[in-house]
Amino acid sequence: MARMHTRRRGSSGSDKPVADDPPEWSDVDPDDIEAHVVELAEQGHEPSQIGLKLRDEGVKGVPIPDVKVATGKKITAILEEHDAKPEIPEDLRSLMERAVRLRRHVNENQQDMQNKRALQNTESKIRRLVDYYRGDELDEDFTYTFDTAVNIIEG
Repeated sequence: MARMHTRRRGSSGSDKPVADDPPEWSDVDPDDIEAHVVELAEQGHEPSQIGLKLRDEGVKGVPIPDVKVATGKKITAILEEHDAKPEIPEDLRSLMERAVRLRRHVNENQQDMQNKRALQNTESKIRRLVDYYRGDELDEDFTYTFDTAVNIIEG
C-alpha cells in the first residue's frame, strides 16, 4: 500500500508468527497479566508501551511475548474492562503531539517550508482520524483545532 502523502510505497515488514497458545516457558496467570496491565496504565503508559514493557520486563520476572495469546484479550480491551482506557486513542494523541511541536517550530521559524508542509500533512491525518473516531471514541461534536490539541496534550 502506498503512503498517504508521498508517491513512495511502504516498506514491507515481517509478520508475527502464528501461535494459538502461549509458549511453555511463559506460564503466567492471565489474571496477573491483566492486573499488571492496569497497573502500568495507571502509571501513565500508553497501550503500545505496556506491550513493550510486558515483552521486555514481564510479570514477576517472566516475559509475556504476546498479551492477546496469553489472556485472549488485547491490551485495549483489558483497559476498557477495568475503566483505565485513555480518553483519546493513542494514534490520534501521538499525531496531536507532533502537530503541537511542529506548530510551535513553524511559529518560531517562519521560513521553514518543509515543516510547514509536514504540519499540513499531519493536521490532515488528524482530521481523517477524528472523522474515523467521531461518535465511538470521541464526542460527536469534537473538532480538531490547535488549542484543543494543546489542552489535550498538556492538560
